[in-house]
Amino acid sequence: MDWPFLFILPSLLGFLLFYICPFLTSLRYVFVDKPVNGNFVGMQNFIDLFQSKSYLNGLKNTLIFMGISIPVNIVLSLRISLMIHKMTGQKELFTLLFLIPLVIPSGSMLYFWKMLFDYNGYVNNLLFRIGIDNVNWLGTSLARYVMIGVFVWKSLGYNIVLFLSGLSSIPKEYYAAAKVDGASEIQEFFKITLVHLLPTLIVIVILSIIDSFKIFKEIYLIAGNYPHDSIYTLQHFMNNMFHSLNYQKLTTATCVLVLAITMSTQILFKLEKKVR
Repeated sequence: MDWPFLFILPSLLGFLLFYICPFLTSLRYVFVDKPVNGNFVGMQNFIDLFQSKSYLNGLKNTLIFMGISIPVNIVLSLRISLMIHKMTGQKELFTLLFLIPLVIPSGSMLYFWKMLFDYNGYVNNLLFRIGIDNVNWLGTSLARYVMIGVFVWKSLGYNIVLFLSGLSSIPKEYYAAAKVDGASEIQEFFKITLVHLLPTLIVIVILSIIDSFKIFKEIYLIAGNYPHDSIYTLQHFMNNMFHSLNYQKLTTATCVLVLAITMSTQILFKLEKKVR
């Protein structure tokens, strides 16, 4: 009997029952013009979706958010991980400090960020004290960078733990041999560290992509029901389609999102194999 399979069976059944089955059931809405007694319309829902200005705006903002936040998050967490890995003591303490955002309730954490960047918040109060007028952080395009800061601050600790795990698995003999050959620190990083961290890096990129699509909760709690146009994301579009009972656009947008994530992960895995 395959005992490991039996241990994961409850989780697998729950995943199939509450995620896969509802998703497959909703796929029929993609090809009909209405939920009840709908007529087959082929690819028309996809055409209508990509002609929707709100969808295209959400897609553009989501891609911009991902294009900035993911590289910043990865570079910063990798740099901090390298610093912690080289420390001779107190590694656990510094790692724990970066893990604090993961254990703080989302409501409390986001209330802090909202008070920090509110028009009458702490940051503007500090700017006022040094003679600078108040900045409307959440009511202008600056809101995008506030949300990038929230995303990086929240996910930094988890990435650091993953990078530290990858760094600890690299044999020290490789670095000793590189020093004997006269390799510089930059050469050691690109020829040894980065090569052996590639599997970990791929996992972090995939998790970061998925997490970046889930920024809606943070935006909603900080900016409210009507955020600035620069932080209107795909999740806002899907949420609006759900409230308006437009299941055709909702399920079509979901299918496009699932397809995009699946293709991205496959490309990343193939890239890893090619590089290695």
